[in-house]
Amino acid sequence: MENKNSYTIADHLRFILPSILGIFLFMTPVATDGGMTIPIAILADWIQALLAGRLSAIMMVIITITAILTVIARAGGPDTFKKTPFFHQLFHVRTFWMITRILAAVFAIMVYFRLGPEAIHGPNTGQLLLGDLLHVLFAVFLFAGLFLPLLMNYGLLDLVGTLMTKIMRPLFRLPGRSSIDSLASWIGDGTIGVLLTSKQYQDGYYTKREAAIIGTTFSVVSITFTLVVISEVGLSYMFVPFYLTVIAAGIVCALIMPRIPPLSKKANTYISEAESSIEEDIPSGHNSLTFGYKKALDQAKDETSVYKFFKEGGQNILDMWMGVAPIVMAFGLIALIIAEYTPVFTWLGLPFIPLFELMQVPYAKEASETVLIGFADMFLPAILIASVEAEITKFIIAALSVSQLIYMSEVGGLLLGSRIPVSFKDLAIIFLLRTLICLPIIVLIAHLIF
Repeated sequence: MENKNSYTIADHLRFILPSILGIFLFMTPVATDGGMTIPIAILADWIQALLAGRLSAIMMVIITITAILTVIARAGGPDTFKKTPFFHQLFHVRTFWMITRILAAVFAIMVYFRLGPEAIHGPNTGQLLLGDLLHVLFAVFLFAGLFLPLLMNYGLLDLVGTLMTKIMRPLFRLPGRSSIDSLASWIGDGTIGVLLTSKQYQDGYYTKREAAIIGTTFSVVSITFTLVVISEVGLSYMFVPFYLTVIAAGIVCALIMPRIPPLSKKANTYISEAESSIEEDIPSGHNSLTFGYKKALDQAKDETSVYKFFKEGGQNILDMWMGVAPIVMAFGLIALIIAEYTPVFTWLGLPFIPLFELMQVPYAKEASETVLIGFADMFLPAILIASVEAEITKFIIAALSVSQLIYMSEVGGLLLGSRIPVSFKDLAIIFLLRTLICLPIIVLIAHLIF
C-alpha cells in the first residue's frame, strides 16, 4: 500500500483546486435577478445574449455540416477520418442515425429560411426548437463540455463515489459516483447530468444498466426549470410544497424503476466487454473518507497537461453539438408537430379520464389531454393546463410533467444522441411507467395540500 507521505503538496492541490472550481461552476447556487442558478448557467446566458440573433444560424450551420460530414464518411468508406479517431467515431454512424442527421439538416434549413409548411417552421414547432431550445443547448454544451473535466478528471468523482457507495448501491443499485450526476442535474440542468453520465459510461465507469438507469432516472429537472413550470400555471407561491412533491415522486421512481424492465433487463456489462469491474470494496487500514481521498489523489496525479484538458473539453463540446443537436432537431420537431397539429396525444390521454375521475381530480378531460403530451416537450402540459381554474389540477399536472423526465425535445433527444444504451422504445416505456408511478403519489399529496 502506498505511503501517505508519497503525495506532495502539489498532488493535493492538483485534486483540491480543480475540484473546488468544478463544484463552484456546476453545483453552487447563485442568486440572480431571475432566481437561483449556477455559474455555468450564468455563462450560458451571457453567451446567448452576446450571440443573440446569430445562434439560430450557427445551429443550422452546425447541424448541416454534421449531416454533410456524415454522408462523406459513409461515401468514403471505413477509412475516412481514420487519422483522427474522435472524428472517425463521431461521423461513422449507423444508417438510421445518418438519415436522422440528414433529416435534421433539412428541417433546420427549412425552419431558418421559413421554407415549406408552417407546421415545420411555426412558432410552436420549428421556431421553438431552432430559435429557443437549441440556443440554450448550444450555450450549455459550450461551457459544460469545456469544464466537465474539472468534475471528472481530478479525483472528485473518486472521493464522492467512495463516500456515497453505501447509500447509492443498496437503494438504487448504482455506484456512489452517480450521486454527482444527480446533483449536477438537480442544481444545474438535466442536460449536464446526461453529458456527465454518457462520458463516464464511455470511460468505463458505468455498466450499460447503470448508465441507462442514471440517464433516465437521475438526470432530474433543475430547480430553476421547476420554478419556471410552476410560475407558468400561476402557482409560484406554492413552489416549496410543489418541489417537495416532485422530490417525493422522484425518489419513489428511483427506487422502483431500476428493479423493473426495461432497465432491469439491461446488460450489466461495460462499454467494452473486456472492461474490468470497478472495485468498490474498502481495503483494511482505510475508511470511506481516507480511501476515497487516496483514490482522488491517485487520479489527480495523472492530470498534468493543460493541452489535454482543453482538447478533451473541446471534444466534449463537438460531441454534443454535432452528435446530439441533430437528434434533438429531428425527433423534437416531429414530436412537436404531432402534439401541435394532430389529436394523437388527446386520443392517448383518453384512458386517463376515468383515472382522474376516480382520483377526484377536477377537469379530468382537460387534465387527461396533457398527461402524455409531455413526451414531446416538458413545457407543453403547463401551457395547456394554465387556463384551467382548479388550482389542484394545475398543481398535479405541473408536478407530473416535471416528474416524467423523458421528453423528446431535450433529455429524450439527448439520450438517443448519446452513447447511453437506450432506444426510443425504451424511452417511451420508461416515460409511461414513470407517469403511472408518479401520478397517484402526486394526486395524494395534492389532496393533502388543497
